[in-house]
Amino acid sequence: MHELSIAVAVVEAVEEAAREHGADRAEEVRLRIGTLAGVEPDALRFSFTVAQQGTVLEGALLVVEEIQARAHCAPCRRSFEVGSPLSLYCPRCQAPATEVTAGRELELAGVRFAEPAPGGTATCPNHEEAAADVPCH
Repeated sequence: MHELSIAVAVVEAVEEAAREHGADRAEEVRLRIGTLAGVEPDALRFSFTVAQQGTVLEGALLVVEEIQARAHCAPCRRSFEVGSPLSLYCPRCQAPATEVTAGRELELAGVRFAEPAPGGTATCPNHEEAAADVPCH
């Protein structure tokens, strides 16, 4: 089950971001996962609940945005959903797709950190930023 190794990598990346932003707790983690990424979202959610124990992510909500696979047909100059079962032929002209344009994503899209405790300090230049959504690159 490679979803556990993905969940552990997400936890490690968020813990590093928490240190950089002076946060001691994450409330929400957002992932973008394509339907062609080979990741089972339910298995990843379960693995995340295991991996987050004893970390700054303990109790954090995992939000998974599933990205539908899309391909491009050069002759038609249009994009189409590849669907399930997978079909890489244009539904309009039946030509094979020239490029898969979406669906392979596996991205840490963002993190929302908790407000620092009263009297606590954040190492971010802007205190508001510590509690704000932090995009991940």
